[in-house]
This record gives sequence, C-alpha cells and structure tokens, in this order.
Amino acid sequence: MEARAIAKYIRIAPRKVNLVAAEIRGKNVDEALAILKFTPKRGAKELEKVLNSAIANAENNFDMDREKLYVYEAYGNQGPTLKRWRPRSQGRAYPILKRTSHVGIVLRERD
Repeated sequence: MEARAIAKYIRIAPRKVNLVAAEIRGKNVDEALAILKFTPKRGAKELEKVLNSAIANAENNFDMDREKLYVYEAYGNQGPTLKRWRPRSQGRAYPILKRTSHVGIVLRERD
C-alpha cells in the first residue's frame, strides 16, 4: 500500500528540486520534515508542502500509521518550459528558458 501526492507546474528547475529530494529519500516522514524545515533552499519549501499532503492522504484515505511511514520515492520531474526572449547586441535575441517541475512524493509503511 502506498500514498502519493503530486504538485504540478511548480516554477522551479527540476535539478534544484532533485538536490533536496535526494536528501529525504528513504527517511521516516518526521525526519524528512525536519530536514526540509531546516534546509535553506527553495525546493525544500515545495517538497515540504507535497510531503504534508502525502502524509494527510496516507492517514485519511488509506488508514496508514504515521509512525511507520517513510519516503519511498521523492522526485522533481521536468514540466513544460516557458520560453522568453532577451534582446542582445546587434539586434540579436537570446533565449531564456524558465523551467517548471512536477514534484511528487510516494510514502509506504515499514514492516
């Protein structure tokens, strides 16, 4: 049995989210929340919201015990990229890629 939560179209690059997601993979949910709370990166704030949502899903929808929950999967997949243009010298245009992420967390119970 697993509980999941996904936040789509978050305006942060996936590689920045994945740095923080790697820190909490395999940890108990309370330990993961503590890590996210004190990590000074913007991706940690987004992952904390998704983790709280996944915990609520596990408790309310699947009657899972919070004490046994751990982070089975944590990821930041690439979403659509917003393409913008910046003027450069001699009439050229320079692309700016504003990347988005789909952030997800899957929780399972330890045996």
